[in-house]
Amino acid sequence: MTSPHQQPPVDPNTLPDPEDITEADLPAPPPRPGTEAPRRFAGTHQQIRSALTMYKVCAWITGIMLLLLVLEMIFKYGYGTELYAGGTLVDGSANGLSLQPEDSVTGGFNLSIAVLIAHGWLYVVYLVAAFRLWSLMRWNGMRLLLIAGGGVVPFLSFIVEKRVHRETLAELEAHPEALRRY
Repeated sequence: MTSPHQQPPVDPNTLPDPEDITEADLPAPPPRPGTEAPRRFAGTHQQIRSALTMYKVCAWITGIMLLLLVLEMIFKYGYGTELYAGGTLVDGSANGLSLQPEDSVTGGFNLSIAVLIAHGWLYVVYLVAAFRLWSLMRWNGMRLLLIAGGGVVPFLSFIVEKRVHRETLAELEAHPEALRRY
């Protein structure tokens, strides 16, 4: 009887004939000590540079929209006003572009809400651009979370974008021979 840690004996009749074994039947040799696997990207350098450009544009647009959103929040919650374009004021005069108390303009366009909605959708586009770059570079999941956080904190998208841009270009230059994943 065999113990749980001991393998059962091999039946010699089930083994292949040693003369029939070819080099193709053998597994790949283990890597040599001290050598690393080559860096692999999930796309070509051109695809990665394209994704980097898209990410850079989205980061700047998202950062600007976030700053506008912060400004809008200061006016709304600090002063009780919102930015309206057009419409008629409560006293009957025409409104061009002005900060007015909420619901004090009829028929006008509330630019404060437009900034809020635009930032939300542009942040989604930013996340898609960040995910595309992240997946092409084959970075770890924590980096994706850090990049995604760049569009939430004011001014952080500019800092994160600059760092990601610099690191991406450095990796591409350091590994010009990098293999594609597929």
